[in-house]
Amino acid sequence: MRLPWRRRPVGRSQRLLDLAGVKPGAVDGTDDLEVCRQVAFRAARRDHGATAEILAAVEDLLADEAEYKFVVAFLEDLQNLASHGLDTFRPLDGMRPMLGPRSAVCWDTVTDFWSAVADWRAGTGVPLESSDRILGVENEQLRMLLWTTNRTLAGGEKLGLADVVRYEKAVGSPIPGYSHIEVALRIAARDGA
Repeated sequence: MRLPWRRRPVGRSQRLLDLAGVKPGAVDGTDDLEVCRQVAFRAARRDHGATAEILAAVEDLLADEAEYKFVVAFLEDLQNLASHGLDTFRPLDGMRPMLGPRSAVCWDTVTDFWSAVADWRAGTGVPLESSDRILGVENEQLRMLLWTTNRTLAGGEKLGLADVVRYEKAVGSPIPGYSHIEVALRIAARDGA
């Protein structure tokens, strides 16, 4: 029996989900954030054989300016996963060489943005907590959400979506064309928070 409210992925979502090996029906392909999270969680894995193909597809998407937000969300998820330094995931410097020229620009933009957030956050004088708590989460869905919306800094501290939203409100400098305030509102609306 087909559930009428379950939308099927189309276009870019279907292509990336297929390349990542996400089972049909496992994700609502109309929710860009969830598609990015699911695909990134697989593409970031060291043992995933199609990471280069996924990144090539993402590069192709950037031929259309309308895909910029989607690509930035995906690349940010990849970077956040790699930042945790877990053996399961490829390191940041292992993914960057696989990027095309347009994706590399987006990648660097995301990197620079998170560095600015980290610098701003350090300037507040409030210490960051360790990322150990989120890295120990066992529930796969929660782990996927936490690991893609938080970044582990070089000293093991956690910088997360809440820090980014505070930064955007205080400084007013989101990633050009991509606001985390919008992302946080979408996540909250979807999860009923």
